[in-house]
Parts: sequence; C-alpha cells; structure tokens
Amino acid sequence: METLILQTNYKTEMLDITKQVKEAVIKSGVKNGLCSVFTPHTTGSIVLFENVDPNLQRDLLTELTKWAPADKKYSHKGENAHAHLKSSMSGASVTIPVADAQPLFGDWQGVFFIEFDGPRAERKVHVTVING
Repeated sequence: METLILQTNYKTEMLDITKQVKEAVIKSGVKNGLCSVFTPHTTGSIVLFENVDPNLQRDLLTELTKWAPADKKYSHKGENAHAHLKSSMSGASVTIPVADAQPLFGDWQGVFFIEFDGPRAERKVHVTVING
C-alpha cells in the first residue's frame, strides 16, 4: 500500500491524482489485478471523473453545494455537516482494473480527491494494488 499525502488550498476543490495513482500501480509490480483508491476522511471523497474540461469539475461542486449548502441549518453539532453529506454522496473509494501494469482508465477518465472542508494541510489517500 502507498499513502499519498495531499494539501488542499480551498474550502472545496477537486485534485486530480491520476498521475500519482498510475505511479503507485507501476511501483507495486502488479501486472494484472485491482487498484483500490481510498480516503479515510469523512469530509473528502474519491471519485472517477472526466479529466479534460475543468469546467465540469466546477459544475459538479456547484451542484453538490445546491444539494447540501453550507449555510443551511443541520442537526450536526459541528459546522461542517454539508461536507459530511457531500462526501457520503460521492464516496470514499474507487476500484480500478489493472492490466499490463497500467490502471484501465477510460479515455477522459481520471481519479480525483474532492475536498469539502478545506483548506487542509494534510489529506491522506491510500492506494492498494492487489494481484489478480
């Protein structure tokens, strides 16, 4: 397992970690199997998403904010219920097939960490590659 350490700079943002995931797969030595990308944070997410047009990333964050706005009154005792709700909708992990020592992404597909409660000096993402 390899742990990526990320720094976020904004309250909400998407970080493309595709390159780091590809490097972790190569370093693992696994030729064929599965790659799991997981974050242990309840106010951040891991998603597979289009990685060509950054406007689409803004669209996703805008729509999630409409669904769970920060200024809404929630029962949660903290002030970040909106971040927890968005994270639960987008998920904590993805699994990607590996063939010939490469993760099998679609043509416009990449893997992203989404920050919903930043900025944060340290966010962790665990990349585990399993022989199959």
